Amino acid sequence: MDFISRINPELRQGLMQLPPLQLPEDLQSIREQAIPPTSMAEDVRTKERIISGADSHDMLIKIYEPIHRDERKLPALLWIHGGGYVLGHPNGEDMICEGFVQIADCVVVSPDYRLAPEHPFPAAIEDCYAALQWMTDAAAELNIDPARVAIGGASAGGGLTAALALMARDKGGPPICFQLPLYPMIDDRNVLSSSFEIMDNRVWNRTNNLAAWSMYLGEHEQSNISQYAAPSRARDLVGLPPAYSCVGQMDLFRDETIEYVARLAQAGVDVEFHLYPGGYHAFEHVVPEAEISQRVKKGYMEALKRAFER
Repeated sequence: MDFISRINPELRQGLMQLPPLQLPEDLQSIREQAIPPTSMAEDVRTKERIISGADSHDMLIKIYEPIHRDERKLPALLWIHGGGYVLGHPNGEDMICEGFVQIADCVVVSPDYRLAPEHPFPAAIEDCYAALQWMTDAAAELNIDPARVAIGGASAGGGLTAALALMARDKGGPPICFQLPLYPMIDDRNVLSSSFEIMDNRVWNRTNNLAAWSMYLGEHEQSNISQYAAPSRARDLVGLPPAYSCVGQMDLFRDETIEYVARLAQAGVDVEFHLYPGGYHAFEHVVPEAEISQRVKKGYMEALKRAFER
């Protein structure tokens, strides 16, 4: 069966309408496209701040919180946007961040970390670590519970989530109660079966993945790759926070995600994992009204809610 025929019928039309993407040639034109406006949730307040990122540069963060909140200290989520380490902005994550606020009754902080190739590894992960530190240091100002801080992201954001969990553990940094690395981009080697299966240029495919990793790793590409760049290379996963992950069966990252969550479980980390037949990369955002898309989003949002309740 070919790629299209294996796609869930609910998701097929959305796939056919996606424009082709070719990296690195299309990088600048994609960056210049305006982010489509979304209707803001009436029960969520959004504000922006400038904080000090890694290397003391100014970094934008967006903060989402319930409008009608009492004096309780709420749990908090650091949400890291995706985009292959070369694309993306927190403004493109408004709807999902609002969803987390509504479902998990929490505060969400989303950083505008630096992108490759202008800022290759380790800029992005160091910015995310700086955002995590700022978030916990500002717990009183944000009125959040520092014992209930989670991290999450999808695609490259999922990769940075996995890397951040490793970095916080190794540095003895801010405690993380839960991690949500969703269909994460975590393996620069691209040797597993699913990496060769997905070639359609309307979804994130092998060609784009190879190009994005090359841009992200920069001069590190020819050296020993750090686990904070590609978490699949981590040898020791013991002591990481409990995790939830998911991936579509027709996603390039299928096999690296399956391998990583299996290793988490083997290391004694509590992990919940879901594989969605007929799903391509980030399908729940391409066809949000589909039943399977709603099931995916409900799955990871309620997993966060349960983690905070524990």
